[in-house]
Amino acid sequence: MPDIVQKAKDFVSGLLKKELDPNFLYHNLRHTQRVVKSTQELLSHSTVGDTEKERILLAAWLHDTGYTKGVNDHEAQSCAIAREFLANEGYNEDGVKAVNDLIMATKRYHEPKTLPEKIIRDADASHFAQNSYWETSEYLREELALLGIANYTPKEWRDTNIKMFRNEHQYYTDHALANWTDAKEKNLKKLLKEKKVEKDIAKKEALKAKYKSESPDRGIQTLFRVTLKNHITLSDIADTKANILLSVNAIIISVALSNLLPKLDNPSNSYLIYPTAIFVIFSVISMILAVLATRPNVTSGKFTKADVAQQKVNLLFFGNFHQMSLKEYEWAIQELVKDKDYIYSSLTKDLYFLGLVLNRKYNILRWTYTIFIIGIIISVLAFGISFHLEEVAKAKLNQVG
Repeated sequence: MPDIVQKAKDFVSGLLKKELDPNFLYHNLRHTQRVVKSTQELLSHSTVGDTEKERILLAAWLHDTGYTKGVNDHEAQSCAIAREFLANEGYNEDGVKAVNDLIMATKRYHEPKTLPEKIIRDADASHFAQNSYWETSEYLREELALLGIANYTPKEWRDTNIKMFRNEHQYYTDHALANWTDAKEKNLKKLLKEKKVEKDIAKKEALKAKYKSESPDRGIQTLFRVTLKNHITLSDIADTKANILLSVNAIIISVALSNLLPKLDNPSNSYLIYPTAIFVIFSVISMILAVLATRPNVTSGKFTKADVAQQKVNLLFFGNFHQMSLKEYEWAIQELVKDKDYIYSSLTKDLYFLGLVLNRKYNILRWTYTIFIIGIIISVLAFGISFHLEEVAKAKLNQVG
């Protein structure tokens, strides 16, 4: 490396480390070093002479030093810093001018005319074709936000980069065109893939929102679901209560049959006949009512196409279709799901008739419990009265005797 290039390297490294704002996450020493490395690669595959190589390398080192003075017109600031540095090093005037021209060639939208300008421009944009593009690109987005220049969202930044890749940037040197273009296209495809994925997600969300708006309101769904669950729970409770009464009365009757009835053969126990009869009769009535409370109704289990067309049949209750063929029922369900009003109507009917069944069950259960309680009370009173009358009768006999 020529001595002047080494001096430029040391000068720029010290300057950017000491005076560059730390908010420059992209335009910093790492970026300059990356540009110099890419410049060296391009120079090794070019036909430029040694003098031009030196000037291009000097421009690569010095092209972003102007950022130490601020963002505005940094290329001109870089030229001023380069001019002062090269003058202090005794660099010839033609060389200073050439280096400054190359620095100005890095300005955005500049169209390079000479091979050295093409080299410096390609080197400055070499990151478009590198695996580190995603990292360096994100650094640039954050830098623009930190410096208050622009605040891009990830989506906006991606679209801006796609536009840059497609409409603005191009490589100029033969080596860059031959060796960097494919890698640049690969990065562009990744950007486009991200955009497509985001569009697909947005499309799915829009479709989901559309179907959501067209589907039954969640509040209505919740209403039917909760009410149906409550009806089924109440029906289970009623069946459990009826089963309890059946079990209790069955035990009572078993005890009566095994213990009381055999004693009635003895004339001395005749006073127990009426209390026992009352006890058993009320138990039997309670059992009958408990059975009636849980006794299922038998339905025809058939419907016609006219019933479905006129929305007369509730397809959600098994009793209306248990004798129909699968094919007929599938057809009926398809007709049902086509009409939201029919669905609501069927759910409403289902709830209504469940309510009627519950009303019947609980009314019978109420009578069953009432009769059971009355039977227990009357039976106990009857036994008590019978025992008392028997004792009175025995007392009288003893007095007579």
